[in-house]
Amino acid sequence: MRKRTLFRLAAGTATVGAATLAYASLVERNMFTLRRYDVPMLPADAEPLRVLHLSDLHMMPDQGRKQRWVASLAALDPDLVVVTGDNMAHPGAVPGVLRALQPLLDYPGAFVFGSNDYTGPVLKNPFTYFLPDREYTEGVDLPYEELRQVFTGAGWVDLNNARTMLKAGGRQIDLVGVDDPHIDRDDYPTVSGAVSSSADLSIALTHSPEPRVLDQMAADGFGLLLAGHTHGGQVCVPGFGALVTNCGLPRSMARGLHRWPGSDSWLHVSAGLGTHPTAPVRFACPPEASILTLIPR
Repeated sequence: MRKRTLFRLAAGTATVGAATLAYASLVERNMFTLRRYDVPMLPADAEPLRVLHLSDLHMMPDQGRKQRWVASLAALDPDLVVVTGDNMAHPGAVPGVLRALQPLLDYPGAFVFGSNDYTGPVLKNPFTYFLPDREYTEGVDLPYEELRQVFTGAGWVDLNNARTMLKAGGRQIDLVGVDDPHIDRDDYPTVSGAVSSSADLSIALTHSPEPRVLDQMAADGFGLLLAGHTHGGQVCVPGFGALVTNCGLPRSMARGLHRWPGSDSWLHVSAGLGTHPTAPVRFACPPEASILTLIPR
């Protein structure tokens, strides 16, 4: 009797596990979701400004559903489009990224790259994400220069360790960004400095939301910090949240809108739209894009 009970318990656990895996890999990772946030950071008499934040597409050539959903976001008519990296997951991904983003290239835009714009993903043990000092392993080279030319050719601003003023929504925006801190390509000191007094608002971009970078951006007075990389945890526990962020960011800030500690800056971390190709699952953390409506304080 005892053996029979244990067998039934094991069989039930295996069934639940299989069903959960099937849901995470076949259903939730394709449940593309639009998040909406109001960010109170403008002067009292300012008109709202709408920022569409996209991140972590991890595009494969055959992901037509994702491409069509992202392309449909042009109907939101944003004032500014911001992309915070990890666009590709395959050497042949550029046409797919272009199909997704083509309708959005008509809007003012800015971007930074992530590690998976430079090199492709490699098979790894998912439990290594819990190791803070794990070694980064590079995969096959990806056509990041081709992707850069597509973006800049459409007029989007390359903010990989760069800074500029951009007009969008009738406002002058002080923009700064760094290349991916996750692989030590960031060089914020070369672009640092207080927000311009002639700017109506200020936005800073980084792929990986490393506190050492966010602290510097906030100290310079940038009002909105935008990042991706975390996938929101990708596999979360309901009622508990992300298990890991894959960076120095606290788990409680793995996705969504937060005040950056010790500053007046807002931080928005996108949970992103894709997954690592060797771990194509999401649980309690659907893929997302965000429309941030900047409003008066």
